Amino acid sequence: VEIYSLHVDCKVTSRFAHTVITSRIVNRANESREATFEVELPKTAFITNFSMSIDGKVYPGIIKEKAAAQNEYDTAVSRGQSAGLVKITDRKLEQFHVSVSIAAASKVTFELTYEELLKRQLGKYELLIKVRPKQLVKHFQIDVHIFEPQGIQFLETDSTFMTNELTEALTKVQNETKAHILFKPTIDQQKINSELNETLLNGDFVVRYDVKREATAGDIQIVNGYFVHYFAPQEMPVFPKNVIFVIDRSGSMTGRKIEQTRDALLKILQDLRPEDHFSFITFNNKVVEWKSSLLPATEENVASAAAFVQTLTARGGTDINGALLAAVSALEKDEGLPERSVSMIILLTDGQPTSGEKNVEVIQENIQKAINGKYALFCLGFGFDVSYKFLEKMALSNGGIARRIYENADAALQLQGFYQEVATPILMQIEMQYPENAIEGLTKNNFKLFFEGSEIIVSGKISNELDLLPVEIKAQSHTSDLTLKEEANVKEKEQVFQNQRYIFGNFIERLWAYLTIQQLLEKAISAQEEDQKALEAQALDLSLRYSFVTPLTSMVVTKPSDQQQQELANKPTEAG
Repeated sequence: VEIYSLHVDCKVTSRFAHTVITSRIVNRANESREATFEVELPKTAFITNFSMSIDGKVYPGIIKEKAAAQNEYDTAVSRGQSAGLVKITDRKLEQFHVSVSIAAASKVTFELTYEELLKRQLGKYELLIKVRPKQLVKHFQIDVHIFEPQGIQFLETDSTFMTNELTEALTKVQNETKAHILFKPTIDQQKINSELNETLLNGDFVVRYDVKREATAGDIQIVNGYFVHYFAPQEMPVFPKNVIFVIDRSGSMTGRKIEQTRDALLKILQDLRPEDHFSFITFNNKVVEWKSSLLPATEENVASAAAFVQTLTARGGTDINGALLAAVSALEKDEGLPERSVSMIILLTDGQPTSGEKNVEVIQENIQKAINGKYALFCLGFGFDVSYKFLEKMALSNGGIARRIYENADAALQLQGFYQEVATPILMQIEMQYPENAIEGLTKNNFKLFFEGSEIIVSGKISNELDLLPVEIKAQSHTSDLTLKEEANVKEKEQVFQNQRYIFGNFIERLWAYLTIQQLLEKAISAQEEDQKALEAQALDLSLRYSFVTPLTSMVVTKPSDQQQQELANKPTEAG
């Protein structure tokens, strides 16, 4: 069974990426064989389309409500459960895998489409394409087209498998607002060496870029009555932070995990700014405060903290509740913290609460009551024994986020990378204001914190009569209260995308739907049960209307009648 053509075609228009992967396979044997299509895609993406065509007959994937699809499937298979077509494979990726049996000399074409909004992190956008054909491919091609009306600030490609020969197959063409990256290695260039028919193509192909930013109140883009507003201010004074690291040192952290935690904390200590205040709370079944109050990050205090971190060992139970309450009370009672500053708690744990309060609902309630909107709580779950759902709900209810740290060689780098994302808060209490009666379906428009290197994105639908879209941003910076104003000329903005040949027409509307679904699902995590149902119903409606495979929908893939007829593609989530 030979893959004779594999094409990855990716169009990024104003951060919204639309990727189509087409694989063409022929069965050269003289009997029927399995043809397999296996693609890894970013977890942040939603699949929007899939089809197989076998000898000219097309079998499309159909997106339905998850429960309905599951019922139908169970009936069809009469309880022969299959694992589904999509599973999480690593920290950033999930895998879509489907096989179909094809007759001798037959051909099959698989085509998968997915979309995602690229998220700015540490000053850049990253487009990740996983390349793993597992065989030499006669026609192999990756095409990435980028159009950023704000202008491209820088653009780089990076790959884990490049050799000097392969570099010759890579071309980059770029002007002010557009870029085209083409990677088209010949069969000979793909080979590990001339004797072996084995492929070098195995790993990540990454495109990173950032855009130019001039306007202080961000950049507004409009297509077909939908707008998106990007806001990422630069060169602002940084807020001093008051940060308490709450570190699990229960028995299960023994060995590699506690070592990686120590390595990461030592690096993080070096990254603290002199005006920051910090402290540590470590916990097993006992909760221990390193110092009675937060200390300024002077050279001396940092050195003393580093010495303390070196002594961290792991044994005992896990009192998450006690440790977090101790952190909140340390921030509460500290008089010496700077007037305009940002307070945050960073929890790292690898397990379930086993000491003190063990009921996760009670812990969530206690912590939310104690924090009461004053501090941000970030929860890092180390490995797969944590209740990620619990950590995620706790973080989202308290103005933070949760992240799973994958137990592998780079766990220390994952911890450090997370810290860098939240290390430089430059705005607080950001309100993005638009004319009330002229916008429908506005996505989230107020944000507690803005960290340098990230980006705020707001989208909505403009009512027909509007010629000018006025915007007002209110926020607090370290030195002052800001009000930024901007107005966008709707007709002019619409013009920008008119003659772009590779824009998929309603891309801002799809971006709006993608962002709305993501936010509804996130909101549902920390909502009360009846609100949760309403939020999920809304997200389901949009998922079906715009055909996205989200945690609420399934794609039903139908195969030729002589095989197991149906399989389901579901969207896995980090919380399982």
